Amino acid sequence: MVRLVLILIIINELEGGKMDEMNAVEWFGIFASVIIAYSLTLKDLMKLRSWNLLGASLLSVYGGLIGSMPVLLLNAFIALTNIYYLVQMRKASREPQAEE
Repeated sequence: MVRLVLILIIINELEGGKMDEMNAVEWFGIFASVIIAYSLTLKDLMKLRSWNLLGASLLSVYGGLIGSMPVLLLNAFIALTNIYYLVQMRKASREPQAEE
């Protein structure tokens, strides 16, 4: 949680302290970006991909809201890639380990 707050503070400073003037769609995009940034700080790959999936999915919606197909399509691809690897990781964790 501390990481998320620090990321928001940094974004506010980069925006010149104008976060209170932003509309709901911009806040939504920042929220999604913060989730992705947070995901990249995680060591556990399953958690990283799960949080990144959430952030990329939200950024896809944001891309649709602002009418930006590149943002929408890139983040949809990232979300689908995360789903694929999460399924693969789950399958691998359910397989019995080979004994030596």
